[in-house]
Amino acid sequence: MESKEIIVWVLTGLALVVILLTRVRLGKDETEGPMKVNKPALNVHTFIGLPAFALWVAWLLTPNDSLTGGDVAGIIALALWWVTCLAGLSLLIRWLPSRGRHATNVEEDSWSEGPGLSVLAHGGLLIGVFVFTFYYLTAA
Repeated sequence: MESKEIIVWVLTGLALVVILLTRVRLGKDETEGPMKVNKPALNVHTFIGLPAFALWVAWLLTPNDSLTGGDVAGIIALALWWVTCLAGLSLLIRWLPSRGRHATNVEEDSWSEGPGLSVLAHGGLLIGVFVFTFYYLTAA
């Protein structure tokens, strides 16, 4: 196995962790006001991310002449990854500072409660999806 394949596999596993932990962390968030979670974006992040992971792993494991190993399966998996990534990045919007007369300042809590973990995870997912795209284009 080449080093770039190892990197792709590690990033694939980390992407699954981001998808699952985002659902666990934000799925039961009942907060109102400026910290409210965008539920449609969270649902897209989860319910597009899991098929993206499954199809991507199938594409990585199967030969090129099979149904899940062909070019179309890889392109669909990448499209699903990009949708998942954009949904995850849209979840970060809730951490942007509010402006205006009636804006409420959001206080940061700890590392696990504030934006740090989410920024790290979804920034990493963005980098991972770029790597997946590069790997797909160079593996052909």
